[in-house]
Amino acid sequence: MDIPWLQPIVKSWQRSLEQRRTPHAVMIAGAEGTGKRSAAAWLAAQRLGIQPADPLPQYPLRMPEHADCHWLSTLPDKYSIGVDQIRELVGELNLTSYLGHGKVAIIEPADVMTANAANSLLKTLEEPPGDTLLILVADRPGRLPATIVSRCQRLAVPLPREENGLEWLRKVQPATTWHKILRDAGLAPLSALLAKEQLELTDAMAADFVAIAQGQAAPLPVAKKWSAYEVEFVLGWLGHQIQACISRLVGGDSGGNFALVGDSVLARIDRRNLFCYLDIINRLRGQPKGSECLLMDWAGNLQSVMSAE
Repeated sequence: MDIPWLQPIVKSWQRSLEQRRTPHAVMIAGAEGTGKRSAAAWLAAQRLGIQPADPLPQYPLRMPEHADCHWLSTLPDKYSIGVDQIRELVGELNLTSYLGHGKVAIIEPADVMTANAANSLLKTLEEPPGDTLLILVADRPGRLPATIVSRCQRLAVPLPREENGLEWLRKVQPATTWHKILRDAGLAPLSALLAKEQLELTDAMAADFVAIAQGQAAPLPVAKKWSAYEVEFVLGWLGHQIQACISRLVGGDSGGNFALVGDSVLARIDRRNLFCYLDIINRLRGQPKGSECLLMDWAGNLQSVMSAE
């Protein structure tokens, strides 16, 4: 199925082709769950002339199967992309194209590269071998060194408008009531699809989170239970909840799942601490750390997060 809100990326690429000014490196950046990896796959297919050519990036993700396309991500037991992976990729890019259309390398998520890996990639970005296109997919581009970012043409993927996201989701799964799920996913449609699969789990997590805030549950037993879940999933869910909490305090919007918390809890929390807490959550993402400290901070009304900064 087409992903219509990615049309600006398609048009930008087509303009570059018409002007014969296609870049050698692009960075696709935006919120999680907006289809950045599908956009990367579409760009790779266009560059390598893979047929049939789709008019727009597609859901579900179609990873190109091509001898000159290299898709680099984290290894199954790792939380970062290491220097050895980048060196191996650079070695592949320096070889002659198998089919004569150049080479494409997709690195995702690029923002989890180690410092050594980023440094190893930098020279290739400065002097790409032959007819090579490097595509960096970044959920949090602020984590990348400025030297990397400055050498890529940035393609921003915005969140679609809520009504557009709902329209698309109803086409994907017509029998589902999407409004609350999409809001809980931060208006990111692909995240909403994943959230639907995990709705029972997230409802249980929301109940735990509220119970901790109200002093009806202790943080450590809840953290032990949550340790069975994927770390990135837990931190992503926590981030969405705190964003919703901030929206409620700033603009009066309950933000979906956070309507459960109640004004009595929010009244005890300094708004500045919420922003600091969200920053801590975002910095922990992509790292092999659990939720114990985060839940203890939450149980203490975030009184300690400012000093932690």
